[in-house]
Amino acid sequence: MAFNNNDIIIRLRYALNIKDADMIKIFKFGGVTIDEDQLHNLLTKQAEDTKRDEKVATKILESFMNGLIISQRGEKIGPDLKPVPPTFDMVNEAAINNVVIKKLKIAMAYTSDDLIGFLKTAGIQISNSELSAILRRPDHRNYKPAGDRYLRNILKGMAMEYRPEDVKRTARK
Repeated sequence: MAFNNNDIIIRLRYALNIKDADMIKIFKFGGVTIDEDQLHNLLTKQAEDTKRDEKVATKILESFMNGLIISQRGEKIGPDLKPVPPTFDMVNEAAINNVVIKKLKIAMAYTSDDLIGFLKTAGIQISNSELSAILRRPDHRNYKPAGDRYLRNILKGMAMEYRPEDVKRTARK
């Protein structure tokens, strides 16, 4: 199953139980102004055979992740006491999952153990060194690209831990 930018936002929204108004605020914090109709369009599942960024451009996804960090942790202030502009690290398709995992970790103040716990909840075993390789900079010699499987299962584990009743209900259908 192909994983696309649209899926990432949908699953994050579900796992964190983010309301429409809050989604619009998060996008605004990330520098993207959208209305409710545009939001609903972004949150409509796209066909599996479409390009990764057909409905949600990579820049929009990263703006959302930056907005999530700002909404949860506040703006980063530099030494000159001015807000530091957010970084845009999704330079290629292979880096998207790694950047989303890193920015999610920052936004929600997760530890590596939290991420390993989410993966374990979703049925995936991963070592601390393997997760560390995923969280490294792309130019580091031990960097490892995170496949769709890792991000998908982190989001699944989050949903299972944060919304256990909803997950049980959908599993019975």
